Amino acid sequence: MMAYSEDHIALAAEYALGTLDAEERAQVETMMAVDKEYAAIVQAWEFRLGVLNQMVGSVEPRPLVWDNIRAAIGHGGPQAPLLLPETPPPVADAPSISDIEAALEPAATSASAATSASNVVQLDSRARRWRNVASAMTAIAAALLVMLSMQIYQPDLLPEGIRPKPRTRIVEVKAPAPTAGAQFVALLQKDAGSPAFILTVDATTKNFTVRKVGAQPEVGKSYELWIVSEKLQRPRSLGVIGGNEFTARPVLSGYDTDVVNAATYAVSLEPEGGSKSGAPTGPIVYTGKLIETVPPTK
Repeated sequence: MMAYSEDHIALAAEYALGTLDAEERAQVETMMAVDKEYAAIVQAWEFRLGVLNQMVGSVEPRPLVWDNIRAAIGHGGPQAPLLLPETPPPVADAPSISDIEAALEPAATSASAATSASNVVQLDSRARRWRNVASAMTAIAAALLVMLSMQIYQPDLLPEGIRPKPRTRIVEVKAPAPTAGAQFVALLQKDAGSPAFILTVDATTKNFTVRKVGAQPEVGKSYELWIVSEKLQRPRSLGVIGGNEFTARPVLSGYDTDVVNAATYAVSLEPEGGSKSGAPTGPIVYTGKLIETVPPTK
């Protein structure tokens, strides 16, 4: 592989940046045409610096910008007439040899000074190139830092091409197998006769359902369900049993499990709409206690 000087590498970087003048660009393009390795160096710089173009969108200049450019280069208005050079004055008498020698002495001094000035200009040009390259690398580092931060915190603001793809993670969560609580049933009946109502209680939720079986509706009357227990000071109403076949309510949730399982359940015949005093006012017509019919499953 051919070794390249710092000036050649700096020229490649500035070519990628687009800061060279026409003569320097022609020099780089000539080297790229005859040297594939140097062309690869230029392409590598274009790849490094290309991230800067992705951070900004294209902006179409306003028409006023083009007008100002034309005016600045002399194409904004009518062109000036072409001026021919004036006829040079007649040549004076040929100089003598001594005159030529006297003129060459300051020329030699000027040539030495010009050589020193050329070296200074080359050093200044080299320093300017590397300052441009260093500024470009600093801009790249800042752009990469901004891009990394946006990818983490605000990916939606990035262009489509460099926006990180969302990662989908499938997590399998095994739900615990449902457990069924015990089921209790009470036959609400009078003496040993056929049941008038069947009371079903779920031990887990303490919801209950009353099913009308043999009870006959009474005109102007309502059947009301009560819970009776030694642990309660008085019977507590569980509500009026509706006229439909099934009546479901969750009102047992306010009682302890021991009270619910061991209580006696009674049905009284009350005025339509139920007792207004909070205690049974009519006769107790049906009673029953809960028995476990379905054990809990684990």
